Order: sequence, then structure tokens, then C-alpha cells
Amino acid sequence: MKLRGAISGFGEVAARGHLPGWLTREDVSLVAIHEPVAERRQLAMRMLKNARIYDDLGLMLDGEAPDFVDIASPPALHAESVRAALEAGAHVLCEKPLCLDLDAFDKLTKLAAERSRILMCVHNWKHAPAFETARHALASGRLGALRFISIDRLRTEPAGGAGKWRSDIASGGGILIDHGWHAFYLAQWLMGDAPLSVSAHLARQNNSGLPDGGLDGGLDDLADIRVLFPGDRLARIHLSWRAPVRRTSTTLYGDLAMLEIEGDRVIVTERSGSVEDRTVPDAPDDSYHSTWFGKVAEDFQRAIATGSGRPVAARNLLEARTALGLIVAARESTSTGGSPIQL
Repeated sequence: MKLRGAISGFGEVAARGHLPGWLTREDVSLVAIHEPVAERRQLAMRMLKNARIYDDLGLMLDGEAPDFVDIASPPALHAESVRAALEAGAHVLCEKPLCLDLDAFDKLTKLAAERSRILMCVHNWKHAPAFETARHALASGRLGALRFISIDRLRTEPAGGAGKWRSDIASGGGILIDHGWHAFYLAQWLMGDAPLSVSAHLARQNNSGLPDGGLDGGLDDLADIRVLFPGDRLARIHLSWRAPVRRTSTTLYGDLAMLEIEGDRVIVTERSGSVEDRTVPDAPDDSYHSTWFGKVAEDFQRAIATGSGRPVAARNLLEARTALGLIVAARESTSTGGSPIQL
């Protein structure tokens, strides 16, 4: 029996990432789209001709009673949309960030448990071939005990250009939310442990009339972060919308070898100096990654099939809560001049 699903929020990530991913799932039928913007509703009508299109989430939930809702609206809308979908009896898959504060996160996870519904966040970078390769190298012992991770996300501007949610404070924008969330769940997934503390410097666009935007003004467009893990293991994360070129780089080293990811290229260098190219072909880096989302959808369906509280969903929510906690702590660290904040 097919799962009946609906998408709430039909922006570019839904149209170019989520929808193509769902369409590869033969055991899923998308029956409805919710989108408040008329132009995007028209696009949804053209792209998914057999679905019903709504401008109101409550009406869609009442009229369709979907088995699940895929929430891809701007971050500021996530918490209320997740709550409404759970209360309507639907399982929920939500784009990152799942929500913007820890109190709301805990209330939503409690509600999902009370309703025996699956709640998960889209952690699609775990399904990038390069990171799957890195995870396999760690699990096989190829790198030895992991000691250090460096994650760099250099961009010349926010994805989608100016004027989208990433460039709007009220919508939950900023580079820490956009790229930091990914970096934080990847770091804890690769380290296989919970972080101990974080120190950070966030810089903001100077649109508040204060130097460098002021700590309370402007949109964060640069972040430099240090996350400490048990055993003096460190993750260094640099995120920028100020770079002259686009670059996506990650380095991991352990006792035995180093693994470097540059785009989709993966190189392993052993202590002896021998070098191996372990690159797995991937689709172009287009910010939407429908192939990766298809694997996220598969995980979500598996969680629905096995029930709430099972490892797939529980691990995802632990990663999501830790990512949100690191974002909150990174902001606190910045406000204290970069002091480490214990988690």
C-alpha cells in the first residue's frame, strides 16, 4: 500500500530537490502541495498535475489527511507547521533546521512521541557519496582513530541569490542556520560522539548602522567555529558568503591516514605517503541534490515502517537537537568574544 504524502512549502528546494526525490519512490504517492505564494502554486500545478494544490496548510491537512507531510518552507515557519502536521496525525519530514529554538524542539519531539508519529529532519549531506566514502573509511579503520575534522563551505553569496529566505532574518536566514546545521550534524556523525563545547566568531552584514553589523544587528554571513569532542578531538568549521569562489572542502585525519574531500573528489593519504583516489562519481553540486534526498526519503519510510523510537528516527533527532544546541551556543560564544561554551 502506497504512503500518501504532501509537501508544505514549494520553494526551489522542494521543486528541484524533494519532488524529484519523491518521484523515485514507487511506494509513495504525493497527493497535495501547500504553498501560500500564487506563483509557486502555479509551478506546483505544472510539475505535479495529479496533486491538489492548497494555499492554507490547515485546509490541506483537513482535506487530505496525508500519511506524511514533507515540510520545506522557510525555517521560521517550521515549528508551527510541524506541530500542525503532527496534531493532524501525519508523520513529518522537515527541512533543516527542524526549528529555531530548543524549547520548541523539545515540545515537538514530545508531541511526536505522544502521537506515535515519526519526526525527522533532512540530513542529506550524510548521503553524499564523498561522505559515505569517508564514513566507510572510518568504520573500516583505514584512518585509525579520528583526531580532527575541518569543514569549509565557501560561497560568493547565499544559495538562490539575494531576496530568498537565506538572506532574510525574519525568515530564519543566515549562514549559521543554512550551512552550520549541515556542518554540525556531519561533525558529530563522523566523530561518533557528542560534542563537549563550542567557541565561535560570527560576522554580520553591516546593515544595522553599527560596526560590522553589531552583535544584535544584520545577517550573519561568516562563521568560524571550533567544536571540542571527547579525547581532545577537534572540529574546525569555516562558513562564508564572502568568498571570491565557491568551494566545498572537508579534511579528516586519524592516527594512520588523512582523507580529503574537495567537491566530490576523495583522496586518502597514508602515513607512509601512499595516495589513493577513492572518488565516487556524483551529480553536479547544485545545492538541491535530489539523489541525496531520495535516500533521506528511504530512511524516513524505513522509520515509519519500524515505528517511532526506533534507531533511524532516534539518531536523526539526536543529531538535530545537538546541531541546534551548537547553533545556540555558537551565538552565545560570539556574544562573549569567542569564549568556549559548554554543552
